[in-house]
Amino acid sequence: MPTRSAVVFPKDLKVLKTLGENILLAMKRRKITQTQLSERTGLSMPTLRNILRGEPSVSMGHYLVVLSSLGLASDLAKVALDDEFGRKLQDIELLKTTNKASIKSKNASTVVYRPSTEGRR
Repeated sequence: MPTRSAVVFPKDLKVLKTLGENILLAMKRRKITQTQLSERTGLSMPTLRNILRGEPSVSMGHYLVVLSSLGLASDLAKVALDDEFGRKLQDIELLKTTNKASIKSKNASTVVYRPSTEGRR
């Protein structure tokens, strides 16, 4: 049975490569070797090397295990924390509903009372 792999576009591959480089730099700052990190995480050396290269074939869980062993797992929780584009979309929708409500209230306040002429002759 063939294995499935994610289709990752070149722009996103650059992001993964940067993540791998950042993990490598964090290891070097802490003076942790690949062998030590492999032992701490329980990951094989080839998997660890794939993470450091930013390979998309490695599971997110493996990236998390490595980040956790470096004390950086909380950084992953910051992904999409400040969703500027999502907030703009949400604000547009909120403005639409606010504008509809204000138009309805303006229409309700501009209703003019006109007495009925049915009872008069």
